[in-house]
Amino acid sequence: MAIATINPATGEVLKIFEPFSDAALETSLELAQQTFEKYRHTSFTERSQWLQAAAQVLLDRKQEFGELMTLEMGKTLKSAIAEVEKCALVCRYYAENAAQLLADVPIATDASQSFVRYQPLGVVLAVMPWNFPFWQVFRFAAPALMAGNVGLLKHASNVPQSALAIAEVFALAGFPAGAFQTLLIGADRVAPLLADARIKAATLTGSEPAGASLAAAAGKQIKKVVLELGGSDPFIVLPSADLEAAATTAVTARMLNNGQSCIAAKRFILVGEIADAFQAKLLEKFQALKVGDPRLPDTDVGPLATSGILQDLAQQVEAAIQQGAKVLTGGKPLGGVGNFYPPTLLIDIDPQKPIAQEEFFGPVAMVFRVDTLEAAIALANATPFGLGASAWTTDAAEQTCLIHELEAGSVFINGMVKSDPRLPFGGIKHSGFGRELSREGILEFVNIKTVWVK
Repeated sequence: MAIATINPATGEVLKIFEPFSDAALETSLELAQQTFEKYRHTSFTERSQWLQAAAQVLLDRKQEFGELMTLEMGKTLKSAIAEVEKCALVCRYYAENAAQLLADVPIATDASQSFVRYQPLGVVLAVMPWNFPFWQVFRFAAPALMAGNVGLLKHASNVPQSALAIAEVFALAGFPAGAFQTLLIGADRVAPLLADARIKAATLTGSEPAGASLAAAAGKQIKKVVLELGGSDPFIVLPSADLEAAATTAVTARMLNNGQSCIAAKRFILVGEIADAFQAKLLEKFQALKVGDPRLPDTDVGPLATSGILQDLAQQVEAAIQQGAKVLTGGKPLGGVGNFYPPTLLIDIDPQKPIAQEEFFGPVAMVFRVDTLEAAIALANATPFGLGASAWTTDAAEQTCLIHELEAGSVFINGMVKSDPRLPFGGIKHSGFGRELSREGILEFVNIKTVWVK
């Protein structure tokens, strides 16, 4: 895949970039290593000041950066600007809390002094996706840089300008040259890069195949990795739920980022007698969504990021229909210019069919009906994924059961699954391993060193 900016709303090729030569890549690697040797000795106060400055750069230029994301991958401008604001939030969270999160932890033993110390690993490679071009990077970079690591970014090939803009943010904020660099390279150069001894660890957000490939390459080198992969998050609605609130949130949760989000609600599991009423509300709200130019303030759903993603989604829906699913609304690409696919609602899906195990990465929702809470939990868990889960009930006993039994990295009760710098984020099963954000996130890329003094 060429490294290029292609407007997904028009198909226009706006800018093509030359990949780094081997010599340029070597220069970046050596600069990263040399920078780490000095950067690791900087104080939390210095790093905090730089990260606070990065947050301010983001806020000062949020309109510009939002427009860039919309241009490159098609998210609505209002959501793109909100994404930049969230990046500033994660910068400030770690700028204010990293020193405390990484402080020595004294532990009483038979020694006169014993404690745990957290120290940086070195150069960390981040392989990041196009769907949240800024947020995915900053939620890695903010804790990694505050911990004393340096970062190398291999971003998705369809968002090169976003990738370069992120590196510019850190440079303008005052971080040393080499503390964070963007590498314009293709996916085929990731494995050889991981084999370089100067890279100590890697993190990837993306698809299952991409995660498996990175993990295999890192495993050969015995290097730490964190993987945040796909999801097919359940959204369970029980009889005691506030149906209007649940339906309104359901639409937001499914259409987030034009439906292209790992933690989007994708499987709606309706329990008992509320199924008809909830499905009707969902259908009405889907049909009211406006699809169009993502730059316009009244657009709800913009284009999919690439023509390939549009084609794959259309083929999945056709496969679902062939396997017995019924389309209530949408179901086919809109045609014409741009990668537009309408909000689509599928019902009567046999949970045993292969399509029920797949992730739909676009504005397509699957609706299932069950009779009991136990059946809802069993269906929710019956996929290879385990990223997030949302459940709606006001019954305390049901809430306790759902929290305990749902197989997911996050369980949200009466709310939409979302990431928050204050809470750890990640999945289980084929949704990956390791955590980002909060204390758990910053501890992923440090040496947890035991110190014992007689």
